Formats: sequence, C-alpha cells, structure tokens
Amino acid sequence: MKPRNDFQGPPLFSYGFRPFFLFSSIFACGVIPLWWLVWRGYVNLGGYFVPADWHIHEMVFGYGAAVVAGFLFTAVPNWTGRMPTRGWPLALLLMLWLAGRVAVAGLLPFAAPWILGIDQMFLFVVAAMIAREIVAGRNWKNLKVLVPVSLLWGANVLFHIEALTDGVADTGRRLGIALLIFLIILIGGRIVPSFTRNWLAQRGATRLPVAFNRFDGICIIAGLAALLSWAVAPFDLVSVFTGGAAAILHLCRLVRWRGQNTWRSPLLLMLHISYLMVPLGFASIAAGSLGIAELAVTAHVFGIGAVAGMTLAVMMRATMGHTGRPLVAGSALSLAFAMICAAMLARVSGQEFRIENLDGIDLSTMFWTVGFGIFLWRTGRWMTRPKIRRKPVSNVSFVSGPA
Repeated sequence: MKPRNDFQGPPLFSYGFRPFFLFSSIFACGVIPLWWLVWRGYVNLGGYFVPADWHIHEMVFGYGAAVVAGFLFTAVPNWTGRMPTRGWPLALLLMLWLAGRVAVAGLLPFAAPWILGIDQMFLFVVAAMIAREIVAGRNWKNLKVLVPVSLLWGANVLFHIEALTDGVADTGRRLGIALLIFLIILIGGRIVPSFTRNWLAQRGATRLPVAFNRFDGICIIAGLAALLSWAVAPFDLVSVFTGGAAAILHLCRLVRWRGQNTWRSPLLLMLHISYLMVPLGFASIAAGSLGIAELAVTAHVFGIGAVAGMTLAVMMRATMGHTGRPLVAGSALSLAFAMICAAMLARVSGQEFRIENLDGIDLSTMFWTVGFGIFLWRTGRWMTRPKIRRKPVSNVSFVSGPA
C-alpha cells in the first residue's frame, strides 16, 4: 500500500467521510422538520415534485446518496492502496451535492431539464471518480461496487422523468428505497458479521458468525426479487411470495451472525438491530400486498429503520475509527440511535397513535431530529478536526475489505 502523505488543507476535506457524513447529517436534521412544515401546510416548496415525491427523493438521493459517497470515498483508498480523494475535488463534489438539494427544492430559477441535469450530476461524478480509482489501482474485484451506484444514478434520473411525465414518481419512490436496501444487504452482509466475529473472537467466544457462503447468495437473490416486485408490482400476488420468502431467509441470515451476544457493545448491537429492519420490511411487503398494511409502512420500516439506522451506526463507527477515537458508543450516541428506532415506530403507528396533541407523525419528526441532533453534537467536531494519533486497533476500519 502506498504511504499516505500528510494533507495540509482543512481537515474537513482530508477524507471522504468527513464532509459527506457531516453535511448529510446536517441535512437530515433539518429536512425532516421542513417536511413536517410542508406536510402540515405551513410551507410550500417550488420545483416540479409533489410534496411526497420531494420528501422521498431527498431522503434517498439527498441524504442516502451523500452517505454512500462518504462510505465509498473512504473505502476505495483502502481497497486500491491509492491516495484518497481530498482537497478541492472533494469540496467541489460537495458543492455539486448541495446544488442538487437547492435545485430540487425549487430555489433556482431553472426549467425542469436543468434541475434534472444539476441533480443527476452528483451520483454520475461519484461513479466516474470511483471507477477511475478502481481501474487505476487495478482493483478489478471491486468494480462490482459500481453496479449499485450506477443503478442509483439511473433511478434518480428515472425518478425525475416519471415525475415530469406522470406527475407523481410512484415507482421511482420505491425503486430508490429498494436500491439503498440492496446496498445494505450487500455491504451490511459483509461488515456486520465481520465486526461481530472480530469482537467475539477477542473475547474468546467459540460460537462465531457463520462465514459468507451459498446461503448468503440465496438471501441476496431472494431479497433482490422481493425488492424488484415491490418496486414495480406492490399489489400483485408475486410480492406476497417474494416478500414473505425474503423475510424468512434474511431473518435466518441475521440469526447466524450471533447478534444476541453483542449486547455489551451497543455500537455492534446497532448494526444488528438495523439489519433486523430488512426482514421486517420484507414481511411488510407481503402484508401490504395482502392489504393488511399500508404501503407507507414498508417505506418507513425500510427508510427509517434500515437505511437511517444502518447509516447512522456506520457513520458512528467510521467517524470514531478514522478520527482516532475508541470504538465506544457511550450513552449519547446510544440515545441517538434509540431516537431513530423510536422515530420508525412512531411513524409506522401514524396519525392513529397519539400522545396528548401529538400524533405519530409529530413524534417521529421529533425523535428523528433529536437523534441526528445528538449525533451532530457528539461527532460533528470530530469531522472538522485533525485525527487523534492513537495506537491502531485491528478492527478499527469499516472499509478494510471488499464491498
């Protein structure tokens, strides 16, 4: 591996996770209260998206895409041995992401094709930069990571086109969420058992997570089938069977990772709880196809429980490991994660669930905002300051292996 030269610029732009984890969290902390104001009719947004489309688009292609970029620009240097993207290219990429958020909100006096063009450029450039690094580093086995990133870019373009032609991006909403869940199935399916194995082995445990094998491949295929059927045919009988089968398989997959033995490590337990939302989401696909549950239940179990939960847990671990902090969540970050879980439960409960004058949507907004607020309060300063030099820990990095 090539040596890492000291970076003389601002620490914020010294590594990919820093700007994108920081700004995606700031965005998450502010965009949901804004959505609540839109939902309640206090604020009107510009642009050509209907309010629900704007909300889902910004959580998937705004927040989600930024976290994916932060992960990849931190992971790829570990895979290729090349210098990480840093300095002005990273700053310009962040500006491109911010421009997309402003454009989609209708704050720029541009016609629809220009808004689409501005917004799609971020993921396009991310994919191009990742491809360049992998090819230059001759790390061919990780070229496969470009597939989900490219699909996410394509889904964003299709989301815009569907909204422009049909008025509502009905399929685009589910497709965007499905792609983020598929990334969790792929990447989470590698890092969760790996971190758990390391932690349990260090404590002398004899029963360790089962290594990746053919069963995991079956789970991935079943999950892909369920996600595709949900995206294009959520009310068809095929979604009942694919969703139900994927729920059972991914629950079995999770049990094989020995998460019940990680209760002494909240940082690890968060990963297992977040992955649990994947089979629960699949089960809700089957329930929704049978008319037992609303489609919004699946969207929020996946979106809040799995995506927000997993990304928050990964951002915690990555920020600690790559800034020299010990891998200990502590009470504050454990509370932040608990708030996201509470936000998911409250939102799934919906308007029928009430505490005094607050319904489930009000409570979900509050829990979400508090959760990300605590995360920012605890870790935000770490992302903008130089790394603390500590003795390296064998399993600090969350990006040491292939995707």
